[in-house]
Amino acid sequence: MSEADLQSLLLSLRLAALTTALLLLFGTPVAWWLAFGRFRWKPLVEAVVALPLVLPPTVLGFYLLLAMGAHGFLGRGWMALTGEPLAFTFSGLVAASVLYSLPFVVQPLQASFEQMGRPLLEAAWSLGSPPWKTFFNTVLPLCRRGFLSALVLAFAHTLGEFGVVLMVGGNIPGETRVASIAIYDRVESMAYGEAHRLSLLLLAFSFLALLMVYSINRRKTSRHG
Repeated sequence: MSEADLQSLLLSLRLAALTTALLLLFGTPVAWWLAFGRFRWKPLVEAVVALPLVLPPTVLGFYLLLAMGAHGFLGRGWMALTGEPLAFTFSGLVAASVLYSLPFVVQPLQASFEQMGRPLLEAAWSLGSPPWKTFFNTVLPLCRRGFLSALVLAFAHTLGEFGVVLMVGGNIPGETRVASIAIYDRVESMAYGEAHRLSLLLLAFSFLALLMVYSINRRKTSRHG
């Protein structure tokens, strides 16, 4: 593997790790709110969260590029805050990846919270357990498989992104050229051997990630059966 391909692979791993961490941090309260909240517009919010599952990546990437550009509301806000542009930067890739992979964290966590149920939480609260202690001592152990599934899916999905990251980040070596874009470059230049090596790595990782998720769900179903 060439140094450029290794650099793109490491950049992809860095992007996936940071995106997954941010999604678990911000996606958990969203999933909690959707699982236990009672409000009129809940189906609308769920549809918005799930939109990246069905929306073409280039469409989402196009509108994110407009929002992150110099005249977009995200781009202007980021420039005022940091003095740097957001589009065609690694920070822009992270922001786009968080939005694009959001349902892969929210949906497994929401299902896990709903399966756990609210009565157990209310019982813990009635015994004087504060919310933060209930979350770490009760929710996390009971929903650990949901968290693990969300973590694996978000990481794997971010690692394989192409359309969104190409639209928002372009193809800047060392900054926004992730592994999926490097594969596209190799194919365009007819370097099929190098494209095959990178593709095989992503294929193997994606397969192992899905195998882990299905194994977790199968063990969970067997124990409840």
